[in-house]
Amino acid sequence: MSDIRILIVGTGGMAKAHVEAYQSIPGVKVVAGVDTNKERLDAFRAKHGIGTGFASVADAIAWGEFDAVSNVTPDAVHHVTTMPLLAAGKHVLCEKPLAANYNDAAEMAAGAAKAGVVNMVNLTYRNGPALIHAARMVADGAIGEVRHFEASYLQSWLTQNAWGPWDKESQWLWRLSTSHGSLGVLGDVGVHILDFATFAAGLAVTNVSCRLATFHKAPGDRIGEYVLDANDSATMQIRLENGAIGVVHASRFASGHLNDLTLKLFGTKGGLDVRLDRGVSKLRASIGENMPKGVWADVDVPPVKTNYERFIAAIQAGKQELPDFARGAALQKVLDLAVASDKAHSVDLAV
Repeated sequence: MSDIRILIVGTGGMAKAHVEAYQSIPGVKVVAGVDTNKERLDAFRAKHGIGTGFASVADAIAWGEFDAVSNVTPDAVHHVTTMPLLAAGKHVLCEKPLAANYNDAAEMAAGAAKAGVVNMVNLTYRNGPALIHAARMVADGAIGEVRHFEASYLQSWLTQNAWGPWDKESQWLWRLSTSHGSLGVLGDVGVHILDFATFAAGLAVTNVSCRLATFHKAPGDRIGEYVLDANDSATMQIRLENGAIGVVHASRFASGHLNDLTLKLFGTKGGLDVRLDRGVSKLRASIGENMPKGVWADVDVPPVKTNYERFIAAIQAGKQELPDFARGAALQKVLDLAVASDKAHSVDLAV
C-alpha cells in the first residue's frame, strides 16, 4: 500500500503537534502545507521538511496530490476551508470546535456523510486511556445508572506565562477576541470538557444553563488589533437524556492549574474519578464491595491509540472512526445553546 499523503491546512502553533504525530506513523507522509501567511508557512515547511506550500485551499485542491487533511485553522474558518475539501473527496481531521456555530457544523457533518470520506474532530482528550476505559466501564454497567456528575477543565495561562506571554503572542491573543473567531474558553476548552463528561457517561445533553464571564485584562480591553471580549470563564448546569444532572466549568484564570481535566461520575452502583493532571491520565473507582464503604481504588488502564493514529487507520480500513463530524456538530449545538442561555437568563440582583 502506498503512503497516505497528508495536507496540513493552517500552520500556526497547533500544527506542530499534527505534523509531528503524522511523521511518527509508518506509511504516512506530510506532503504540503497551506497558510495565507507566507512567512509562517515557509518557516513551518522548513522546520518540518515539507516540500510544497500553498496560499489557499483552492490552490491545494487544484494540485490534488494528497489523500487526507488536518485542518488546523482558527475556529471561524473551519467551515469555509473544510467544505471544499469534502467536495473534493478528501478525508478530513478537523480541530475543535468543529465550527463557529451549529448550522455550519451541521453542514460540515452532512457534507462529510455525502462525500463518504473519513471525518474526525480532534478532541484531544479522546487520546486519554483513563477516559476511554471509564466510558467502557460505564457502558458495561460498572456504576449502574448515571445520576450526577462534576467536570472541570482548568487552565491558568491568563495568570502566568508558563506557555508563553499571552499578552504579546498572536497564538494566545486571537483566543481572547470574538472578532478573530474565538468563542472564548467555552469554545476552546469548554468543548473538550463537555465531550469528556458526556462521552464517559454515554448520554446526550437535553438541557443546558450557562453563565459566562469576561474579565478586564488590558487598558481599554484591547491589545493591538485584538479586542479582548471573548469569555474567560464558563459554568454550565447540564441535564442528560436519562435525567442525570451535573455541572461543567472551565476557566483560564484557574491559578495553580496549568492544564487539568477532572470528571467525577456517580451512579446507582458506584462512582468513577477521571483525571488528566500534568499530562498524566488517571482513573479511580468506588465500585463493588468498596462502594458501600466509600473506598476508592486506582484502576489500571490499557494504552490507547491517538486520534491521529486512528484517523490514519480508519482511512486504511475504509471505515469511519469516532469522534466524527456528527459528534462535533452535537457538541456545537450545546455550545450555541449555552451562549443563548447566558444572554437570556442573566439577572443581576438589586443592590
